[in-house]
Amino acid sequence: MHSGVHGSQPTAARSRGLWPVGWAVLLLAGVWGMPFLEPGFRWIEPDAREIIYSRAEFYTLLGRHVFVVGVAAAVTISVGVLAGIAVTRQRGRDFLPLVGQVASLGQTFPPVAVLALAVPVLGFGTLPIIVALMLYGLLPIVRNTLAGLNDVDTSLKQAALAMGMTSWQVLCRVELPLATPVILAGIRTSITINIATAALGATVGASNLGDPIIAGIVNGNMAYVLQGALLIALLALTVDSLFEAIQQRLRRRLSAS
Repeated sequence: MHSGVHGSQPTAARSRGLWPVGWAVLLLAGVWGMPFLEPGFRWIEPDAREIIYSRAEFYTLLGRHVFVVGVAAAVTISVGVLAGIAVTRQRGRDFLPLVGQVASLGQTFPPVAVLALAVPVLGFGTLPIIVALMLYGLLPIVRNTLAGLNDVDTSLKQAALAMGMTSWQVLCRVELPLATPVILAGIRTSITINIATAALGATVGASNLGDPIIAGIVNGNMAYVLQGALLIALLALTVDSLFEAIQQRLRRRLSAS
């Protein structure tokens, strides 16, 4: 009985690990095979002259979309995790309310408002949307970093110090490994939200998968809108399922240790 249960767990884990591959395959199929879907989109927009968005290749738009989200994520993860670590140390606890308020401030401003404020200063292009994504994606990372580090059992940290570890070693060898699943959940939320939010960059000259959506809205062409939305959804599902697989692996590793 027990062997059957334990045997099913690796099988379920492997099947979950295949989800990112499946979504990625669908994403690439959509990027390269969009022209083959023209009959379906023609049914949605029977009177449109052009059905498949052709002002830029979809793989080019995908690359630009991933670049913008990736740059914003790299900066946001670095700032958010480091800020969370800093304010959970003894010397930084006084700054905890300030960090929480600054992180929350980013989500009180809608990304559209951030873009409107950033364009006069930074100009049109990629930089304004990166700034907007950084501000919008900071809160989940900071919040989960704080939650993950604060949830580490105090007795474990005290035991590590009693064994002769320095505070830095306790952070790197005890706190961060135990807090990583929670921190990853925040990063997952931040990046997944920003994949959709990045489409707004098309309104300020930052070409990405939002281009077909904006063009479709402007021209009244729902086929364009659906093409952009479909690819953004598949990208978000690919990234989200990848994080899910990583989190599951970390949980199994922590439960086995």
